[in-house]
Amino acid sequence: MAPTLTLKPGTAWADAWQRCLAVAPEAFQDDRVLNLWDGTWHRDGRALPATTPVDGTPIAGPPRLDATTAHQAVRASLDQHRGWRHIALPERRARVTATLDALCEHRELLALLLVWEIGKPWRLAQADVDRAIDGVRWYVDEIDRMAEGRTPLPGPVSNIASWNYPMSVLAHAMLVQALAGNAVIAKTPTDGGLACLTLACALAAREGIPVTLLSGSGGELSEALVRSPEIGCVSFVGGRDTGARVATAVADLGKRHILEQEGLNAWGIWNFTDWDALAPLIRKAFDYGKQRCTAYPRFVVQRSSFDAFLSVYLPAVRAIRVGHPLAVESPSDNLPDLDFGPLINAAKAKELADQVSEAIDRGAVPLHRGDLADGHFLPGQDLSAYAAPVTLLNPPSTSPLHHAEPFGPVDTLVLVDTEAELLAAMNASNGALVAPLSCDDPETYARLAPQIRAFKTGHGKPRSRGDRDELFGGFGASWRGAFVGGDLLVHAVTEGPAPERLPGNFPDYHLMPA
Repeated sequence: MAPTLTLKPGTAWADAWQRCLAVAPEAFQDDRVLNLWDGTWHRDGRALPATTPVDGTPIAGPPRLDATTAHQAVRASLDQHRGWRHIALPERRARVTATLDALCEHRELLALLLVWEIGKPWRLAQADVDRAIDGVRWYVDEIDRMAEGRTPLPGPVSNIASWNYPMSVLAHAMLVQALAGNAVIAKTPTDGGLACLTLACALAAREGIPVTLLSGSGGELSEALVRSPEIGCVSFVGGRDTGARVATAVADLGKRHILEQEGLNAWGIWNFTDWDALAPLIRKAFDYGKQRCTAYPRFVVQRSSFDAFLSVYLPAVRAIRVGHPLAVESPSDNLPDLDFGPLINAAKAKELADQVSEAIDRGAVPLHRGDLADGHFLPGQDLSAYAAPVTLLNPPSTSPLHHAEPFGPVDTLVLVDTEAELLAAMNASNGALVAPLSCDDPETYARLAPQIRAFKTGHGKPRSRGDRDELFGGFGASWRGAFVGGDLLVHAVTEGPAPERLPGNFPDYHLMPA
């Protein structure tokens, strides 16, 4: 009989909320968070109800602004930008460093908020916070060289990002943009991360960083956050449909932009025999339920090796641990080391379940279907946002699982017999961010890798978004605008000597980094 689990003492949402009220009372009041604009926290907007994906209980919802207030906030950010861009770099560096020290002091609270708001297991929530802090510290050390001969943009940087990495992607980008001399604006992700981002921005605002943080629907705020003439650059992370609309707007205006969009990242297996090395990578690929832009939901496998592949794949996927990120057997136990917790919400879990059922009805072969009954849960807790791992062979071409990123723990396998088939299957989504190819022969890898339409390829190992000096971008429809990472992130939000052509995918040219 499985032991009865309980919530780790001190980790309840109510505990996290009380700590927020104590740490940043200017940003958290009573049962709601505030919007930050014009250097002041405002109790404006219509606070919407929200629930945590962890167990379906209520948490603080976003105070959604209207379009008129959003335009006022953007104009106020431009005023901040005009002052901040003339602050000397040593002073900007000092203020960003002080912000990082404050983030480090409240690291565990930021991570706990991520657990409740977006369902990250404790290990991954801590890693998200740590990557933000450590990554920006690297830029603090390197900014003199990167910013030499460059000037801030004429207006603030507007950030619209998905919910899955509030710290290591969004907060990280905002602090680097400010370090480079820009005021920064961010829209809180619609589906989660509100309290975590609010706390991070409160700590930054205390140090004089010109941060604006707004909540609202994309439809209401996009005119202000994308098309406003005051905006110097639009930085977007999200899906292709929304990204295409943003891309159209910024292209019409000739505005600087960084648009990271999804792609179906595929892992190829060709003339490969080192199966023992592959097994642990398969399980790790399920971290956070594959809810990230650099997940690998598609394996393209040489047919003659399929039996060997399954011999390592199936044990790895059967070992995956899913459950409540804060449930323990004894109050003194450490928090569980899970591969993933819930998906972002119950609607996403149902969408995936429906897509899987439809794909099977149309001919996909179910090779593995996990069972939440084996999960790590509190007695009687709401499981509506949870999904067990699923693996399907040969999804039909009519299924979204055939050509789009599922953003959940669903793998699809495609069998191929020739190199041409391998490349076609790996390039199914017209461009991707990352793609490994496992093959024994280095020369074969060197010949095939350039034909894979991904910004980064790995020889038998996964590639990630990267940290510090590692560049990041995408091929095809997975990326529009300037590439980022290392020096390129600073260059994307500053102006260099004319004429300058930034590496990236732009309407009139494509330029890879040197």
